[in-house]
Amino acid sequence: MIAFYIILVGSLVAINGSILGSFMMLRRMSMMCDAIVHAVLPGLVIAYLITTSRGSLAMMAGAIGSGILATAIIEYVQQKIRISSEAAIGLTFTTLFSIGIILLARFAGQVELDQDCVLFGELAYVPLDLWITDFGTNMGPYPIWSLGLLTVAVVVFMLVGYRHLLAATFDSEFAEQTGTKVRLWHYALMLMVSLFTVTSFHSVGAVMVMGFFILPPATAYLFTKNVRSLIAVACSTGVTCVILGYYVAFFFNVSIAGAIIMLNGSIFGVAAIVQSLKRIRFNLVS
Repeated sequence: MIAFYIILVGSLVAINGSILGSFMMLRRMSMMCDAIVHAVLPGLVIAYLITTSRGSLAMMAGAIGSGILATAIIEYVQQKIRISSEAAIGLTFTTLFSIGIILLARFAGQVELDQDCVLFGELAYVPLDLWITDFGTNMGPYPIWSLGLLTVAVVVFMLVGYRHLLAATFDSEFAEQTGTKVRLWHYALMLMVSLFTVTSFHSVGAVMVMGFFILPPATAYLFTKNVRSLIAVACSTGVTCVILGYYVAFFFNVSIAGAIIMLNGSIFGVAAIVQSLKRIRFNLVS
């Protein structure tokens, strides 16, 4: 069951990251996930100072608050100051992360947290993070429940908003004219990205969260011609890498997260080489 729990949690993160990451890649905002991962630190520290608790709900509330704040700041800076999205993301997450580090240093005696604790999870520990009810019932690993609910929310969000997100991504002006609330769907997508990030990184680590958000969609983009296929191939690639990566890590006794993301990167590299060879062959023939 240990292998099943680890692979299931990794697969849920892969599916959620691939779905949301596909749209963010098309919007040229793939690094938003990285920004949110780093921007949650001040929210975690403030949540602990207010509640004096490291419980999941307090930490989740603080992380989501920071994630939403980071998203709002990035959007404001991009729209009002007229700088590129990459610059807006970079200056926002570095500033918020620095504030979090200062808060940790200032209140080190009161805050029983550290950067490793709040920013880096470990997939191998998932089977130990059990949800025990007040009646003593073992419900299994807590991440399976939290990520399972998140997956349902992401799938429902995409089923309801797919057409609007698609229109807003490729032609926002036309989407506005046809009745799509472009700004509303943009912030809804950012909220889902924030929920995905803060729900996932504690269980699987920041590297896996960012890896699944970027690599499977990038690989799928090389071989697909429509968004539905892009999402399907990205999800399949991510889940396949989770399964293979777990057994590679087990065989070589290395980090599970590292093996999984290494496979994702390797598959992207092979895919990019194959596409380059195809283009060269096409140019030679033509």
